[in-house]
Amino acid sequence: MPLTDPEVKNAKPKERPYKLNDGKGLFLHISPAGKKTWRYRYKIAGTESVLVIGVYPLMTLLAARVEGEAMRQKVRAGINPSKERQSVKQSLKQEKEKKILAVLNSFENIAYEWHDRGKGRWSKGHAMAVIETLRADVFPAIGRVAIDQITPPMIMDILGTIESRDALVVAQKVLERMTAVFRYAVQTGRATYNPATEMKGVVKKRPVQHHPMISPEELPKFLQTLISADIHITTKLALEFAILTATRTGEVRGATWNEIDLDACIWKIPAERMKMKMAHNVPLSKQAVAILNRMKILFGDNGFVFPGIRSVINKQLSENTLLYAMYRMGYHGKATVHGFREVFSTIANEAGFIPDAIERQLAHRERNQVRAAYHRSEYMPERDKMMQWWADYLFSLKETLKG
Repeated sequence: MPLTDPEVKNAKPKERPYKLNDGKGLFLHISPAGKKTWRYRYKIAGTESVLVIGVYPLMTLLAARVEGEAMRQKVRAGINPSKERQSVKQSLKQEKEKKILAVLNSFENIAYEWHDRGKGRWSKGHAMAVIETLRADVFPAIGRVAIDQITPPMIMDILGTIESRDALVVAQKVLERMTAVFRYAVQTGRATYNPATEMKGVVKKRPVQHHPMISPEELPKFLQTLISADIHITTKLALEFAILTATRTGEVRGATWNEIDLDACIWKIPAERMKMKMAHNVPLSKQAVAILNRMKILFGDNGFVFPGIRSVINKQLSENTLLYAMYRMGYHGKATVHGFREVFSTIANEAGFIPDAIERQLAHRERNQVRAAYHRSEYMPERDKMMQWWADYLFSLKETLKG
């Protein structure tokens, strides 16, 4: 006789396991501990098997009958329910293992591994800049994707997003760092192909509009001309200070003594005076500090560091003073003060200084404010060393001229 709900509910445990048949292979198994499980007995290919299909009361009598009927339908179709369940479990296990492997072999995990192995060769500032570039522009897009599943179009999308905010230099750096991560994945057997190498030449380049500038080879002659030039002492020192610090003319002309920390050898330019509207700290070489000390002796340390020639009270050098001085020295149309920033960049890059540190010194900042939040490194240790090297290099040229 088929079971009833009260019979199932009131079935009590006994000293030994026992069962209550519902018919058609379905029965309720009661253990000595009182656990009740629904089981289905079936025979297929001459072999009898029993399959647990549910636990009472989570599975009611009616639900057990529905499940039992589903099992019977499978047996009639020649499907072994036990083997099918094992196959499903195996598939789920394999799928879980695939997901775990995908996480372990994700671009983000491998990028961190690559960064961890490489950071010992870099300065702290450069190591931070490298990983923050990836965190800001790459991980949100493909960080969780298995590295061997990443395609050239995915990389193209990332570069296009960066280019859309006019950050072309950043796009190039991102491509270089992604290429290195993929190369490491290939080397360690997690990938067989480097899709970033397909992006060669795809990053846009900003048309270069060079300011008239002297070549590095002409620098000694210019310094000789500057030493003997018949121009006002304030103009001469301001021009030399601009070259030593690789800063813009407007930043030098507007420098005030409250921005200068002679003890720390640093010039703190506030955001409102910067082209990119972001505060800029400039390390000062011994030679730059010597110029400041001389200006302090000549005109005091209140107001502008390089005061106006006609009026030293509350007035800075006029806008074109330094440029006109260059003209008087014979460089009309041949060079500008701004051009010395490019001379500095060329020589510093050739000397092997970190490009990111050079860009920071030139205050070439990320235009996108969200992206800029990730780029906190100022490379101050590298820039301290670089600017003292630059000043010593210029001083050595002067000494060569004297000889």
